[in-house]
Amino acid sequence: MTTATAHAGTAARTCGRETSVTRSLLGYGVIAGPVYVGVSLTEALTRDGFDLTRHAWSLLANGDLGWIHIANFVLAGAMTIAFAAGLRRAHGRGWAPRLLAAYGLSLLAAGAFRADPAQGFPRGVPAGEVSWHGIAHLASGGVGFACLVAACFVLARRFARRGQAAWAWSSRATGALFAAGFLAVASGAGAAWANLAFTGAVVLGWAWISALAVHAYRNA
Repeated sequence: MTTATAHAGTAARTCGRETSVTRSLLGYGVIAGPVYVGVSLTEALTRDGFDLTRHAWSLLANGDLGWIHIANFVLAGAMTIAFAAGLRRAHGRGWAPRLLAAYGLSLLAAGAFRADPAQGFPRGVPAGEVSWHGIAHLASGGVGFACLVAACFVLARRFARRGQAAWAWSSRATGALFAAGFLAVASGAGAAWANLAFTGAVVLGWAWISALAVHAYRNA
């Protein structure tokens, strides 16, 4: 075997390992959304007193079984950060991986800072004054949602430059609808339509992340 052949073989193995690591990281983006949404919906349908039309999923972090939703936040956040790292490896530095990593960090913070009980959930626990951890939860959520919306529009611009019109428009639509859902719940004063709009926006946001991860995985 010549030196050139040996070097070529080493380079191929290194490239193969790098691609494998990148795809593994991107794979976390594929499953993060289904895991988070699946666990949240299961909790919402089985926790006593929880009403999907009135209660935000964040309230599930309260009560005896609140640790399940806290773990859900942490797991989803860690997987989103891993996906952002994979996206950076696949497409280079840029704002999109940073914004998605910030969204992942906001999920970790949402798990660390529990939302305050509200609107009769958990059952029998009256809503009191807003606590410091409740404020921190709202702040982390606001920052994270803003980063996710920004990531949608940043990637929409990249897709448009590459001539991928469908991806560009779907990314813009996701960003716009997610922003509208967040504004609805922020201004809806607990109205059922506002809560359902926000829940739909959360599901849409996770669906977009999963689809983006699949797209990046196939092209890694």
